[in-house]
Amino acid sequence: MTVFSATSPRPSRTRIRTHLVPIALTGVFAASAVALVAYLLWPTWTAGGSDIPDKLPVSVGGTLFNLPLQAIRMKIQRHSGPQERIDLDFLYPSLQAPNGPTHVTAETVDTAMQPIDRIFLSIAAHHDALSPEQRTATIYPRYIDQAATTPDDGLTMRPFRSDTPYGSEDLYSASSPALTARCTRDAATPGMCLSERRVGGADLTYRFPRSWLSQWRGVADAMDKLTAQLRGPHS
Repeated sequence: MTVFSATSPRPSRTRIRTHLVPIALTGVFAASAVALVAYLLWPTWTAGGSDIPDKLPVSVGGTLFNLPLQAIRMKIQRHSGPQERIDLDFLYPSLQAPNGPTHVTAETVDTAMQPIDRIFLSIAAHHDALSPEQRTATIYPRYIDQAATTPDDGLTMRPFRSDTPYGSEDLYSASSPALTARCTRDAATPGMCLSERRVGGADLTYRFPRSWLSQWRGVADAMDKLTAQLRGPHS
């Protein structure tokens, strides 16, 4: 009697190898494609590379600005495109972007109160809020001590009354060059000044030490120069 085996014959090793070849080739091609895509998409700049842009086109309130990358204070703001607000600082009087932040160490903590050598700038969308000029003309006069004015070298200082929201501040103004600055008074910390101007859909707020007002014309010219330099192409 003839007996048939229930088991199938084992495939030969040659046949197994033949089946593995297409699989291996497919894997090689897939790996090569992934490597090619990764190479094409991988950033080509380094931390000190020359491909890093010097300036970024940033739109604030629909107004275009060309901002030096190194002057932008927050890393999260270092990208082009529309932004609601952006914060910068510049060395004064050179108006160059700083190389990096100043770090306080255990060796320098006792001398950490160094004179401020930077002018700070915030650019924010104003959303049709009251303009700096309107605020100076209609809001501040309500709180100023009109009897106490102190002109000095073309710069007039008018203190705010102590019973007002600006009680610890003074208002400085000049006409040539134009300057309006609201400044806190020197106390435990040095007084700081705030000067605003509107450009298109954005308000520019400059901050600088009150002590700089001894050379107020240079400060006013610096703010005018920065405002013009940072503007993008416009009609």
